[in-house]
Amino acid sequence: MKAKAGSIIAVIVLLMLAVSSAYVVDETEQVIVTQFGKVIGPPKTDPGLYFRIPFIQNTNYFPKNLLEWDGDPGQIPTLDKTFIWVDAFARWKIVDAIKFFQTVNNTISAQGRLDDIIDPAVRNFITSHRLIETVRKSNRELDTFEIGREDEQKQRPTYTIKVGREQITHGIMKQAQPKLNAFGIELVDVKIKRINYVEEVRKSVYGRMIAERRQIAEKFRSEGRGEARKILGEKERELKRITSEAYRTAQELKGKADAEATNIYADAFGIDPEFYSFIKTLEIYNGALEKNSAVVLSTDSEFLKFLKGYSE
Repeated sequence: MKAKAGSIIAVIVLLMLAVSSAYVVDETEQVIVTQFGKVIGPPKTDPGLYFRIPFIQNTNYFPKNLLEWDGDPGQIPTLDKTFIWVDAFARWKIVDAIKFFQTVNNTISAQGRLDDIIDPAVRNFITSHRLIETVRKSNRELDTFEIGREDEQKQRPTYTIKVGREQITHGIMKQAQPKLNAFGIELVDVKIKRINYVEEVRKSVYGRMIAERRQIAEKFRSEGRGEARKILGEKERELKRITSEAYRTAQELKGKADAEATNIYADAFGIDPEFYSFIKTLEIYNGALEKNSAVVLSTDSEFLKFLKGYSE
């Protein structure tokens, strides 16, 4: 009975030893085995099942895929003395796990070393180049267009890009990589996430942009007022032309009508001059004599000849 119990205990112990000695390496990991703090053998980079001496040897896991580094944004002066706000990031990976373990030991410590190496490299290259070099990467003509700014754009100074943003990031990598080799780290890529003016410069830039837009708006308003006056002037001139032509046409028609009426009257009254004289005299009576009018004339007056004939 005791022998049976002892064998069961022995089997359990052997199973525990087997389980504690086995370890699995994932495809995204690499493992270093250490014994009393000393590295034993090359790192395990292939995924699979491995074994170690339990309780004596330890496994240290490190990522094999790309890792992130995000720098602290800060203000940096450019070569043309313009303070800008720069935010950079990088991608890196562990290429020598043994060096990495012996120097920085873990990814948290590695982030601190990356800060100490990449941040100064970014500052060094930003301060060594103009602002336009950190923004653009080629001399490609911009396809932007501002209404009403053709003359201003022609007068605006042009810049020749000699280095460009892409070459600046490559330079940052070249400067930082030799310092990272000692830690078993490979810098895969460095990019500038964001570039902006610092608050003081930004306010000045915004103020200048507002002043320029107000100037453009005032230019449009003045051009609009000039165009409005031009249209009103053309309208007044056209109105006067139409009025004068209408007046001339009316006078011509009136003159022709008066001439035609005169001819008609002349033809009508020429048939009976006595009747014409009678009608004209009555018109004169109607205009000269009113209800309470008093006229003192000689009885021989030609003006009263028809009244005299009427009274008789």
